Amino acid sequence: MDTQALVFDAYGTLFDVHAVVQRCESFWPGQGEALSRLWRAKQLEYSWQRSLMQRYAPFSQVTREALAYACEALRLPLDEARIAALMDEYLALAPYPDVPDALAALRKDVSKLAILTNGSPDMIGPLVARRGFAALFDAVLSVDELRVYKPDPRVYALATQTLATPPEAIGFVSSNGWDALGAKSYGFKVWWINRAAAPVDRLGFRPDGIVASLGELRAKLA
Repeated sequence: MDTQALVFDAYGTLFDVHAVVQRCESFWPGQGEALSRLWRAKQLEYSWQRSLMQRYAPFSQVTREALAYACEALRLPLDEARIAALMDEYLALAPYPDVPDALAALRKDVSKLAILTNGSPDMIGPLVARRGFAALFDAVLSVDELRVYKPDPRVYALATQTLATPPEAIGFVSSNGWDALGAKSYGFKVWWINRAAAPVDRLGFRPDGIVASLGELRAKLA
């Protein structure tokens, strides 16, 4: 079955989560990159742990708590003003350089485009609007509707239900290996954006295709 819809992860796929490094560096010189990486790692860990514990909290809360942990672990002083400034960075994350043109091109080729994200509406809505992407997508879907995080199969089912498209007709695109394989397990055709040339995780599945950037995807779909 031909691809009738493309569904994209947001953080790390369309938007560079490490675009926060410069602001982190402005507060704690020499620690920006380390903080950004630990912050992201704990953000993901907390989302998985909360899902397993059945203790959902919105991604904005998870992100704030991950920041607090990362700063304490690195012994970096943190106050409310810095928390607010860094959380605001998530509302203005830069897209990867190839993303705007790639999305505009894919919009011409595929009848439906959507975002499926762990991000809560208070984070992903302003970000998509600020970057001028709102008109490109038929839906911006958040796990907040289900109160459970990816890679729970119910999250991927939300895309099939909202887009009224069967799993085998949906192409899912993510740069997060665990997310790509979660979508493959559910039944999507999956494209993994492997920017770091990392090995495939050993989870019993493989992506249908691997690209180094979103800009390569259109040629692969042809």
